[in-house]
Amino acid sequence: MARRLPPLNALRAFEAAARHLSFTRAADELSVTQAAVSHQVKTLEEQIGLPLFRRLSRGLILTDEGQALFPAVRNAFDTVAEAVDRLHARTGGGALTVSVLPSFAVKWLVPRMSRFQDRHPDIDLRITAADRLVDFSRDAVDVAVRFGAGDWPGLRCDFVVDEYVTPVCAPALAAKLEEPGDLEQMTLLHEEMAPLADFPVWATWLEAAGAGGVPHDKGARFSHTHIMLQAAIDGRGVALAQWLFAADDIAEGRLVAPFPLRLATGYAYYVVCLAAAADRPKIRAFREWVMAETKAAAAK
Repeated sequence: MARRLPPLNALRAFEAAARHLSFTRAADELSVTQAAVSHQVKTLEEQIGLPLFRRLSRGLILTDEGQALFPAVRNAFDTVAEAVDRLHARTGGGALTVSVLPSFAVKWLVPRMSRFQDRHPDIDLRITAADRLVDFSRDAVDVAVRFGAGDWPGLRCDFVVDEYVTPVCAPALAAKLEEPGDLEQMTLLHEEMAPLADFPVWATWLEAAGAGGVPHDKGARFSHTHIMLQAAIDGRGVALAQWLFAADDIAEGRLVAPFPLRLATGYAYYVVCLAAAADRPKIRAFREWVMAETKAAAAK
């Protein structure tokens, strides 16, 4: 059977009065009248059947019973206050755990982390990179950036940016490429595991570019886009790259996109989280920042 606890207001009045040894100062702290504090303490004493204070002309003294009760009540209020502080840290500042694909982490998120931290110094990003989809009901993750069609049931999915693919290579190799057919003389670099079953590959892009006869099966293969792009930067061949991941290297001259054709993948990036958590301040801050960063990049 559940134990009957004293009224919370009576316990609050007792704790404040016991700490100050004054009904008047307790009343000032609680923003009530001195009479209200005295009444609440009297109610508590009547409920437990024991006196808690000796009322003297110059103040209050805790009885033995009051001295025994005071530490327990004070610790209980401290525990509740600490729990509330932790909740505020979870929903406002504190750590924000973000799940992303490894290549998204390396080529997009990590290079921009300082801009997020400058804007939100009270939020500590924790990046977890993995190829598998995070399970929000099981994994300790607040928010994710996913690539796909945006149709993950039970989750809040906010569109970020569409994705395209195009060939990229080091500037020295780009100087030798005048038309897509010239790729026949190049080593083609492949991502070994496409993110989705119908994701465009070299054969798809070459056909769209009118160079379907170029051999496309040979060449080095890589498990992740960011590794493939590093090989392209090192002059090892021409990579068919996701534009979002290659854009910074192109802007800074490490890579060149030698042909204008950017082929739509039919998929996009989304910020994803539990619907119930979508409006938590730190999750909303991350979502809005990702959207602002991609919008600014698209405007360049």
